[in-house]
Amino acid sequence: LEKSVGRTSLDLKYLTYELRGNVALVGLNRPEKRNAISDAFVEELALIVRKAEAEAKAAGIHGHGTHFCAGLDLAEHVKKTPFEGVHGSRRWHEVFGWIQKGKLPWFAALHGAVVGGGLELASSVHVRVADKSAFFALPEGQRGIFVGGGASVRSARLMGLARMTDMMLTGRAVDADTAERWNIVQYVVPEGEALEKAIALAAHAATNAEISNYAIINALPRIQDMASDDGLFVQSFIAPFTATSPEAEERLNAFLNKKAGKVAVTKDD
Repeated sequence: LEKSVGRTSLDLKYLTYELRGNVALVGLNRPEKRNAISDAFVEELALIVRKAEAEAKAAGIHGHGTHFCAGLDLAEHVKKTPFEGVHGSRRWHEVFGWIQKGKLPWFAALHGAVVGGGLELASSVHVRVADKSAFFALPEGQRGIFVGGGASVRSARLMGLARMTDMMLTGRAVDADTAERWNIVQYVVPEGEALEKAIALAAHAATNAEISNYAIINALPRIQDMASDDGLFVQSFIAPFTATSPEAEERLNAFLNKKAGKVAVTKDD
């Protein structure tokens, strides 16, 4: 299936891509390998992330087949020299970083295996929805390797160092409910319903002011890396910058004139 990224055409071998309104939907499409991530897979993802940013206001990512992603393509990895491994790891960091700190809010629909590199990819998005079939693991210790796609930073910050250490040392796999308690995922839904939920959340986020979304996904993680006083100082600059945008003025006036709805409790499932 030929797709275009900007003015560049390409054959998508490992991913699918479609637009649903203002939401770009990316599918991991290597089901015969449980959507294992290879170097070519990462390069396709790099192109598709840029395409989504040019066309959409939010994005979702999911896996075709019975699993989201079972991790690194070990058959490819075992043939690499250490230097090639370093460069491959850094490329994962770069491309996953475009998701985490790019222009769009990203939502993941997770089912089946979310393991190793699959968990690293899921950790780079902003909101994660898991169905009851999802399970999470970091089996690198049992494979004689170490995480290379960003888990030591992104996944550890979600679940905490002690839990990640436990998973890596013991090979422990946890279910969706445990992943929610550990803050790996934010929503748990019945089996088969994660994609629908993730798309709905992404569509809702797409209605937000773009500058607000950008500030949320780019400022919040950076502020978390700062000392408290520094973070508060940065917040003091970002808040009025977003509030004085034309879109913010329009939305605030709509609320003041009772043309916008008030905040109400919504159900998580």
